[in-house]
Amino acid sequence: MNADKLSKIVALCRRRGFIFGGSEIYGGLSSVWDYGPLGARLKKRIKDIWWDTYVEKREDIVGLDSSIIMKDQVFQASGHLQGFADWLVDCPGCKRRFRMDKLEKAGQDCFKCPECSHQIDTKKNKPRQFNLMLKTNMSATEDEPYYAYLRPETAQGIFVNFSNVLNTVHKSLPLGIAQIGKAFRNEVTTGNFVFRMKEFEQMEIEYFVHPSEANKFYKYWVKERFDFYVNKIGLKKKSLRLREHEKEELAHYAKSCTDIEFNFPFGWSELEGIANRGNFDLTEHAKVSRKDLSFYDNVKKEKFTPFVIEPSAGVDRTLFAVISDAYCEEEVKGKLRTVLKIKPQLAPYCVAVFPLLRNRPELVQLAKNIFCDINNSVPAVYNDTGAIGKLYRRQDEIGTPFCITIDVDSLGDGKVTVRDRDTMQQDRVSRSKVLEFIRAKVKGGH
Repeated sequence: MNADKLSKIVALCRRRGFIFGGSEIYGGLSSVWDYGPLGARLKKRIKDIWWDTYVEKREDIVGLDSSIIMKDQVFQASGHLQGFADWLVDCPGCKRRFRMDKLEKAGQDCFKCPECSHQIDTKKNKPRQFNLMLKTNMSATEDEPYYAYLRPETAQGIFVNFSNVLNTVHKSLPLGIAQIGKAFRNEVTTGNFVFRMKEFEQMEIEYFVHPSEANKFYKYWVKERFDFYVNKIGLKKKSLRLREHEKEELAHYAKSCTDIEFNFPFGWSELEGIANRGNFDLTEHAKVSRKDLSFYDNVKKEKFTPFVIEPSAGVDRTLFAVISDAYCEEEVKGKLRTVLKIKPQLAPYCVAVFPLLRNRPELVQLAKNIFCDINNSVPAVYNDTGAIGKLYRRQDEIGTPFCITIDVDSLGDGKVTVRDRDTMQQDRVSRSKVLEFIRAKVKGGH
């Protein structure tokens, strides 16, 4: 585990306004995080690229935005009420609680505590099951409660709306229903920054297919999603790998599942899972709700319950992966430079604009005019709160690919200096051509 890199990333995210601790002024809330100005922008970029790729640009996928709060029958059908639980055990030494499946075995009924190395005897310290769902009271009175649940995944909102979508979009299979939204899990074992949280955001597609084509589309989505992280998000290929689940580790509903793993600062772990869920969900919801959730193929004159291929990605984990992969330290003229080499299309700001001297009103005004012109076309930020070297370093740390400096010569020759984040090369470009220059750099892959 690269603990040093992880601590540096956490510090940078706090210092530069990517991520803050939840309820921080009151001492914080375990495994709950707030996204600051830059984090909110980066999250939106990730979600926009995903939505544009799979909903706006494709005929076979439509969008949905279902409710976070759902009736208990939904989770009775999905199996969450009965089986969505972790076996947990308490360490008698440090008093911390751990998931059984994450502990190292030290004997037949003994496990080693990862915190204090104490022996945990499961005969004396009986493991207990903890359901991971968060319950909420929907009643107006406390004495007559009516409980519902915060969804632990966005998928169930898609399954319960399957018939509604079919009846309104009038499309044939294969058909995907995509959704971006919050999910909640009362995780007991959390940590590693935003990797595992109690409130998180998912980008999921439920891709409904004929059972005979399920394996073909399963393989398609594994490749498609891997390529998305490399080509659209800009993660390095060497930072990603595929891991197919063994039979014994498959979820109760899954026919097969492959994880796209990323090499986080704490090691390789799941970034996204692609599962063949079979027809489990629609079959179970049909049983509990007593509604017909099958599909009738008008061409083949065939009625069947579709199989579902599910690419399920985490927004928070994707953001964490982007920052981890982009984080870089370089020595420049004997000083350390920290830079986030984020793909330009993904960066919170594409361009930063500075006047070289903030005590020259004519320079400040020209810089603000140029900023306004650029910001109409690409995300830009204006800053005049420090010396030019310090301003460059701030933008390096937040991943801004280009900085434009307006100096005294700009008043006469109408040219500005464009500095490249990665190479630190500086070019003099005509003000009228600067936007075209930056767009060409971004389009060319930078």
